[in-house]
Order: sequence, then C-alpha cells, then structure tokens
Amino acid sequence: MLLKNSKALPNIPWEPRPQSSGAVSQSSPLWRYSGNPVIPRNLTAHSNSIFNSAVVPFKEGFAGVFRCDDTARRMNIYAGKSPDGFKWTIENKAIQFIKTKADLPDSEYKYDPRVVWVEDRYYIIWCNGYHGACIGMGWTQDFENFYLMENPFMPFNRNGVLFPRKIGSNYAILSRPSDSGHTPFGDIIYSESPDLTYWGKHRHVMAPSDGWQSTKVGAGPAPIETSEGWLLFYHGVLTSCNGFVYSFGAALLDRDEPWKVIARAEPYLIAPQTVYECVGDVPNVTFPCAALVDGDSGKLALYYGCADTVTGIVFGYIQDVLDFVKQYSY
Repeated sequence: MLLKNSKALPNIPWEPRPQSSGAVSQSSPLWRYSGNPVIPRNLTAHSNSIFNSAVVPFKEGFAGVFRCDDTARRMNIYAGKSPDGFKWTIENKAIQFIKTKADLPDSEYKYDPRVVWVEDRYYIIWCNGYHGACIGMGWTQDFENFYLMENPFMPFNRNGVLFPRKIGSNYAILSRPSDSGHTPFGDIIYSESPDLTYWGKHRHVMAPSDGWQSTKVGAGPAPIETSEGWLLFYHGVLTSCNGFVYSFGAALLDRDEPWKVIARAEPYLIAPQTVYECVGDVPNVTFPCAALVDGDSGKLALYYGCADTVTGIVFGYIQDVLDFVKQYSY
C-alpha cells in the first residue's frame, strides 16, 4: 500500500487536472484550483490578510487554524470550519488558549500555524513571539477549546512541523533555527522528544541548494508517510534583485531515520506565477502549510499562502509527486 496511516477521505476538496495544463512533466505534477484564491484576505470582520494556514479533516467536514493579520497588522491565529474545504467560516476572535500550566509565558504574536493529528488530539504548532520568534505548541480535540503547551525551542526558530506519529518511542519535529529578523538563511533540523516538552537528538536534514531554494528552506505541511518514505513538502527561498521569492518543492525522507534524505527534486513544484501569488502585501510568495490526502485514491489537496495575503489550493496525486521527486532528484 502506497500511503501509510492515511485514512480514506472521499470528500477531499478536488478539481480534476485541466487538459490545458498538459501531462505530468518536469513543469509540475500539481495544478491550481480554478477558484483560487479559495480564502480571500477579508473573510473575517477585521482581517487584512488570511494566509499560511492549516487545514485538517474534522467530523463530516474540515477544520483549520488560520493566520489572520488584522487591520492594525497584528499577527494572530484563528479557528475556522468548512463543510467542503472550499467555503470557510473563520471566527472573528483569535484563539484564546487555556494554559496547561499557570507559569506558561504569554505570546507577543502568533503566525504560520500547522495542525496535525497525533494519537488522540490535534496539535497546533506556530511561530510564537517570546523574546523573538520561537515555536509555540498547543492542542485541541474539538476546535472549540485550545490548550497551551510549553514552547519546544528557545528563540530564534520558525517553521515547526510535528510528525503525525512517533518515530520509535519519541515524538518528532522539524524546525528551522533562525535569527531575530527576516532570516536570510535557514536549514531544516530534526528533533525528538519523549514528552513534547524536552527536546533533543537534533539532526541536520537539509540545507539550501541552488536556484529557487538558494537562500533558505523550511518544512511545510506535516510529512506524509508512504511506503517509500516520508513525503515532505517544503518552501525554498531565493534572493532576487527584487527581494525574496518563495516557491515550494518536495523531498523524500527515510521512514525510520527521517533526518536522512532519500531524494530531493531539483525543480520546484509551485512558484509565484499568478497575479494572486505575485501581488499582495509581500509579493512573490507561495508557502505550503497544509496537505489533505485521500488514503484510497492518493488524491492530494494542498493549501498554500499566496503573496502573504490570501490562501490557495493546488491538487495532485501522491504517486505523481513521488515519481517527480525521484525522477528529478539530485
């Protein structure tokens, strides 16, 4: 079986590949939703932009945690739900986390969340403001009540992404140690924890490379387990004469030792090309944060932030992405 631990998702948001986009080739095995952006910048009462957000199956539909920068340009994360993955209702009030311990520090800001089901609950991971950018973590079981946990790492760190199951006896996470600014560097690092509080066994996964990922790289959605390894979607950044350009690609990691890269595609999967990806508060950004997978058909719906302003979806098949990664690996 190609997909491991992926449940059937017959109601996955889906649109067939348009014939005009051509066959699966080096150009990309993914195609954009014709209705993009699926989430506009002003869906809530006070939002300036909604992007870099996380979506998961929930009950008969879908739920998510969304980065909504308000019109005062404050960054925070908000809960939302959808019956079909296309039409969303997002709360007008930011998530109010209940502290699991009284002495947990407050957050100065929250942005770029990921959500992943592990064992018996949904874990939320985000970039957290605590004397600089670090990684925040919490959990929910109903998307109504949210519980705050310890920050996994000290500042400065971003792009925390939890694996959907333990590796051996430990929880596992990917992150990108950084600095206090708009980091002009960054490698992906793997870490483990027995209890989601104390983290160690740090291992280097991948560094920036040439071209579209020459400045920095960071993990995207939670890795997807396949019979061939963990499929990791990640963003890469190049520094152009007009600033940073964010694209995203894919790599395959070893199932038992996920810090080992089996294959890594040299071409990107998606880069800023459409108006809504190129024009916005931060031009030229495509930033993947959430992947829905149908365990029966292998269909993929991947949500991504566009120009730090709106949210889009691309579609594809897991097998096609794996074939792409292996064929164009370097």
